[in-house]
Amino acid sequence: MKFLTILFLKILLFSDVIMAETLLINSNTLKQSNECIKDSQNQVCRELISQIEILQSVVFDQNRFKCQSSLLGLQSELIEAYFFKKFPKDRVSLMIPYVIKNC
Repeated sequence: MKFLTILFLKILLFSDVIMAETLLINSNTLKQSNECIKDSQNQVCRELISQIEILQSVVFDQNRFKCQSSLLGLQSELIEAYFFKKFPKDRVSLMIPYVIKNC
């Protein structure tokens, strides 16, 4: 019985660490995303697209599909800003509020 209690506590604590990392990444990701939509031609923006891909996998494994969809939308905005020359520099992200709401 003692073994099961310890095992349960370890699982509970480990899942809290994963959730805390997800929230921390989201906060940093949102700040960087906002900057990248305004100035997309730097290496940070390119790396951010990959970071969001990893974050999508984490939330998918947690069955948080609304969050995953919102991250996909944010990633699409970043790809558009990074690769398309006619992207307006004064544009505001439409997906950041959804990422905040759903993640």
